[in-house]
Amino acid sequence: MTANVAVETTPEIPLWNDPSHPVSARVDALIGAMTLQEKIAQLYGVWVGASANGGEVAPHQHDMEEAVDLDALLPSGLGQLTRPFGTAPVDPALGALSLLRTQTRITSANRFGIPAVAHEECLAGFAAWGATAYPVPLSWGATFDPDVIRRMAAAIGRDMRAVGVHQGLAPVLDVVRDLRWGRVEETIGEDPYLVGTIGTAYVQGLESAGIVATLKHFVGYSASRAGRNLAPTSVGPRERADVLLPPFEMAIREGGARSVMHAYTDIDGIPSAADEKLLTGLLRDTWGFDGTVVADYFGIAFLKTLHGIAGDFADAAGAALTAGVDIELPTVKTFGAPLADAVTEGRVPESLIDRALRRVLTQKADLGLLDPDWSPVPPAFAGADLDDPDTLRGTIDLDSPANRELAREIAEKAVVLLANDGTLPLTAPRRIALVGPNAAEGTAVLGCYSFPQHVGVQHPEIPVGIELPSLGESLAAEFPDAEITVARGTGVDDGDLSGIAEAVDTARDADIVVVALGDRAGLFGRGTSGEGCDAESLALPGAQQQLLDALLDSGTPVVTVLLAGRPYALGRAVEDSAAIVQSFFPGVGGTRAIAGVLSGRTTPSGRLPVSVPRGPGSQPATYLGARLAQASEVSNIDPTPAFGFGHGLTYTTFAWNDLTVDAEQAPTDGEFTASLTVRNTGERTGTEVVQLYLHDPVASVVQPVQRLVGYTRLELAPGESRRVRVTVPADVASFTGRDGRRIVEPGELELRLAASSTDTRLTTRVTLSGPVRELDHTRRFHAEFTVED
Repeated sequence: MTANVAVETTPEIPLWNDPSHPVSARVDALIGAMTLQEKIAQLYGVWVGASANGGEVAPHQHDMEEAVDLDALLPSGLGQLTRPFGTAPVDPALGALSLLRTQTRITSANRFGIPAVAHEECLAGFAAWGATAYPVPLSWGATFDPDVIRRMAAAIGRDMRAVGVHQGLAPVLDVVRDLRWGRVEETIGEDPYLVGTIGTAYVQGLESAGIVATLKHFVGYSASRAGRNLAPTSVGPRERADVLLPPFEMAIREGGARSVMHAYTDIDGIPSAADEKLLTGLLRDTWGFDGTVVADYFGIAFLKTLHGIAGDFADAAGAALTAGVDIELPTVKTFGAPLADAVTEGRVPESLIDRALRRVLTQKADLGLLDPDWSPVPPAFAGADLDDPDTLRGTIDLDSPANRELAREIAEKAVVLLANDGTLPLTAPRRIALVGPNAAEGTAVLGCYSFPQHVGVQHPEIPVGIELPSLGESLAAEFPDAEITVARGTGVDDGDLSGIAEAVDTARDADIVVVALGDRAGLFGRGTSGEGCDAESLALPGAQQQLLDALLDSGTPVVTVLLAGRPYALGRAVEDSAAIVQSFFPGVGGTRAIAGVLSGRTTPSGRLPVSVPRGPGSQPATYLGARLAQASEVSNIDPTPAFGFGHGLTYTTFAWNDLTVDAEQAPTDGEFTASLTVRNTGERTGTEVVQLYLHDPVASVVQPVQRLVGYTRLELAPGESRRVRVTVPADVASFTGRDGRRIVEPGELELRLAASSTDTRLTTRVTLSGPVRELDHTRRFHAEFTVED
């Protein structure tokens, strides 16, 4: 069923291998020369694990897949290699050698010499043994600093590229809609503008290193009912358009992302993997995306097994291809024999294979994988002796001092000081009681997609591979003259009350109590946070609240520290703690960052990317709620948070004043410019995060009471002031109207310059005039800040 076309070649090199020709011509020639089996082989991956001694990879077996026979598959070629580093612990150099030898085998086996794209997880760093574990994405959001996240992603990408990886499965651009969802730690926050700007910076950094960034999960995964993983999703078209889609729009248009992963979930009965209007109509035809769409793991098979819209795997493959999915991951199940049979039987047109194949081969050509000088030898092996694996062991460092320094910087910027009665910073404490399940646990800083928690826990005989100082060790280094007594009190989620009395006695004998609470990251119920670790309520897991309440009754001031993947309701501790320090799985530099905040060595500058609930049962709730979502006299449930989105204290004070607006009226295609002065009125250098919220009092459809449209970080010395200027285009006031079109309406708007969603400092009213204006995805996304001396 393959068309016979004339292929222009030279005696030395086929057209598809000749980089002097346009990529499109090379790809067309290659497609024309391939058999059906060779075409299909480029559209799936195989899940493998690197060899610990540098040999070829071996197929990884999973309870959701059948055994894979590489010898039978490889003569037709192979599209992708799934997680050659992220499946089992292996020395990075020997893993790279294993990948090299496997790529040599792949290219030698298929008649066109096409290598596979190797992809890896990189949600909080390269998910490989011995690689730096950076803070999780929720901490990225807490920095309100796209630049540092861009630098982090570039560093992650360089490490991946150095060992032969081509594609990274990150960032997650799901906007948090329910804090009970286990994957909150993987998200950037509850606001689409924050998610979009931070996520786009990550994409820019990863792509700058030559790694294909993969946006996930497209779209609606985070809006599952009751916060249950992979549960039904109830999202209207306006919520999808105005809350869930903008981060993806921004990351494609401004970030240059080259891949998108479909979500597992369905919206109104249409699974994302089979949604042609989403994956082709919106993503490609409207937004102009020209990269590859990859399946979330096993997502195509789920069309049969979970969604029930396909009678067999061939129908599932056809539905996904029709919708616009190009590559089956993590391994071949539906795009193999079932798809080949369906094409032969006329159930799936070969033109759909060719369409997906064209995108896959174009991306491989862009990566240089079709060039005649392509080599399987990765950059890290330049000049190395590849014939002696033993000499390679330990020669590749994925946890360099520069990486760790960057991880420390991010962790420090992400620590959020929620409350402080003046106890912090601590001044030469003599006796510290360090209590809680996360007091002496080094892995308490890691999210579920870090290698030690994702893979390493299945190999307890293998060392963690990176330095993970516990909070106890970091406090001992921070306060060398203090006597620090550690008491566990209770476990993260075991409900054990037997150690609480001892913890209280320890507290009474101390000058200050530091209680380290929170989560244990894991997968599918093996933790309290992470994929498949959803929460029934936002009460602290296990008996942690009982421990906290008992410590608050001890009579010794209590500093509550959270090492967690989501925010929790803290009960009376909101008012009764001497201070509350929130961190979201802050990575290898996390405990030192927390210790630095406690001592005052560093000044906290993080801001909440998600609201902290006051009660454990008020979900789903978000600061983006409309008026009906606020507290009222007709419901006994008060969703008002204990600490709102954007909140964060520091060790100095700031004055905001002298707000001016260049013009109070502008057309619906115009802009406003406002200026204000921010001054450090305290005695320490500190960082203020100026946040701009938009309030639309009257609109043709219900709007959130307010939403973030811009922000900037300001570091000011004592007494220093800066003039901040912000240009606000009318585009940022746009929303999806009643007929589904994005519009800007004339009328009055309120611009709120704020330290958080619950702390507005300055307000001005402006008016848009003229006709209703229609916009599209090319609209201006940002209120632009400039800082003047």
